[in-house]
Amino acid sequence: MRPLHNIRILDITRALAGPYCTMMLGDLGADVIKVERPVSGDESRGWGPPFVGKPYGPYPGESAYFIATNRNKRSITVNIQSAEGQEIVRRLAGISDVLVENYRTGDLDKLGLGYPDLHRLFPKLIYCSISGYGRTGPFAERPGYDAILQAEGGMMSITGPVDGPPSRVGIPIIDITSGMFAATAILAALHARDLTGEGQQVDISLFDSHIALLSNVASNYLVGEAAPRRLGNAHPNLAPYEAFSARDGWFILGVANERQWEMLCDMLGRADMKTDSRFASNGARVANRDALVDELNKIFFQRNVDDWLADIIKAGLPCGPINSIPQVFAHPQTQARDMTIASDHPTAGTVRMTGFPYKLSGTPAELHAPPPLLGEHTEEILTSLLGYPPEDVASLRIKKAI
Repeated sequence: MRPLHNIRILDITRALAGPYCTMMLGDLGADVIKVERPVSGDESRGWGPPFVGKPYGPYPGESAYFIATNRNKRSITVNIQSAEGQEIVRRLAGISDVLVENYRTGDLDKLGLGYPDLHRLFPKLIYCSISGYGRTGPFAERPGYDAILQAEGGMMSITGPVDGPPSRVGIPIIDITSGMFAATAILAALHARDLTGEGQQVDISLFDSHIALLSNVASNYLVGEAAPRRLGNAHPNLAPYEAFSARDGWFILGVANERQWEMLCDMLGRADMKTDSRFASNGARVANRDALVDELNKIFFQRNVDDWLADIIKAGLPCGPINSIPQVFAHPQTQARDMTIASDHPTAGTVRMTGFPYKLSGTPAELHAPPPLLGEHTEEILTSLLGYPPEDVASLRIKKAI
């Protein structure tokens, strides 16, 4: 049995944050109905290259970007600007447990599809809104994109080389974590509905998610009142805890307590560093980070990465190579944990995707449907779920409502 087998999600999202949220719920067994615009659909379908499969609409194929976050969903095309399209969405909302949308603040309200209207019609519906800045506050109506929020939310000020330019994280981390927070909040709202019988609005913003993601760095500022700065690959509270240069490349090493520091010194044959006042405690090592890193790099540069990793692992200390993405997917742990999965796609043959990070022993996540073609399930949903006669479906097509 799938853990969310009896839950239906009405997904009116596009791009990344919303689709990532609904994909997580679909992975866990929810029936996810993805509402897309006719002809063009979710704009991320065109975010490429690379593309796979046959060309359709304005696109040369299905983008890898779209494939990344839209498995385990059914696609229906609906023109929500039309009265008929709005009625389809209302009827779908009426048979759904959760609606997830990521339109700009106020846009769906103008169409009669905002939270107040749908809550009045369907008081048990959970209505999740994902936006750049949230549904309240002076920035509520501004659009929000991951890179903009990484800058405005402070992440770029603490990411990148110490003396280099600010850098964004190499993945759209704010979009992804916003989707994760949304999925978690939706599950909490579903449980609350079991207790109260009432649905509610879940308001998720990229801005809030970013601030929450700052976590220990934010706490350092709120408690210590000193502005955090860029540290390259170093840890703001621990040392040594960063990348080091060996003779033939780089590796990363983490020392999180005094026992591990002693183990490292013993492994290096440098007992003197344990009693050196500059390095005798974590606080001292953080204060003297530059001298510490310089001394360790001199040592590590004497041998190759693999030699050091073998010895550090044998000593029981946390360390690892700095892998490329191809190396990650060839990694034995990736394979052992089934973190690459494959699915038959209607036009692209077999497509590979990342696996499920959630491992449930009794009700595991499943791949039960590949990322859908645009509008692949329109007639199925209209006729089987909503009871539209075939002639009405044909009429909706003529009116360009679907």
